[in-house]
Amino acid sequence: MKEIVVISGKGGTGKTTFLGYLATVMKDKVLADCDVDAPNLHLMLKPKIVQSERFIGSKIATIDDTKCSGCGWCIPACRFDAIQSTGNPCLGRIKIDADACEGCSLCARICDNGAIDMKDRYVGDWFVSDTSCGTMVHALLEPGAENSGKLVAIVKQKARMVAMDQGLQLILVDGPPGVGCPVISSLSGASIAVIVTEPTSSGLNDLERVLDLLHGFKVGAAIIVNRCDINVGAADSIERMAMERGVDFLGKIPYDDILAEEMAKGNVVDDRLNCPAIDAMRQCWERLSALLEEL
Repeated sequence: MKEIVVISGKGGTGKTTFLGYLATVMKDKVLADCDVDAPNLHLMLKPKIVQSERFIGSKIATIDDTKCSGCGWCIPACRFDAIQSTGNPCLGRIKIDADACEGCSLCARICDNGAIDMKDRYVGDWFVSDTSCGTMVHALLEPGAENSGKLVAIVKQKARMVAMDQGLQLILVDGPPGVGCPVISSLSGASIAVIVTEPTSSGLNDLERVLDLLHGFKVGAAIIVNRCDINVGAADSIERMAMERGVDFLGKIPYDDILAEEMAKGNVVDDRLNCPAIDAMRQCWERLSALLEEL
């Protein structure tokens, strides 16, 4: 089974746009949107959810006032300042700030009265959906919630299960931007990572960080420069850098008003759209297809 993960060093480079195009031209695959913090592939593909599950990402401390003696030992023990006294200090009332609690469970361990319990914390949902481009596994993390890396792992695991059930040998993954834990989780088991960057100083800097990450995890890379005509010199520099580092360069995609208008309407971009950006994406796909044959 092969896994193509499309990533970017920063948000807004056009990563999901290119992946949406790949979804229309690649056959016999399962889609996985691993950008669980801010997913937007569903805006293009308009999935119909057929299965949904709650995601329990961590534990949270809760206090039983009927058992609490008000001793206050738990207050200085919490390094996250999630436990505070409340009301009249003489009464020794304790409250726990759910937003500050990191679920370490130290307070529950030191409470002699058993007044603190660790309960599951709901932080998001994951889904299996039908789309016009095939089955899609995706998720949504609650705003500010933690453990996005764990949720990404669940999305990829479910996508692999769907692929096995349907007898498919290809998974197309929309990875999160950056180089943090969610990105690392999305790269687990990847056959190749396609990096979509832009010809700017920040784009080049973030590209180098992503390449260093991929080198550390021994994942092959291929580069695409989106909106290449906003800075032709920088786009050429990125292509030269790819050659110097021995990284496959798939091509350059120009800025295109026609493509932007279709995206603004929430439409899928495919080969039926006659514009320079789609022509460039088609050439990038042909080169990527040749790389996949070599894997």
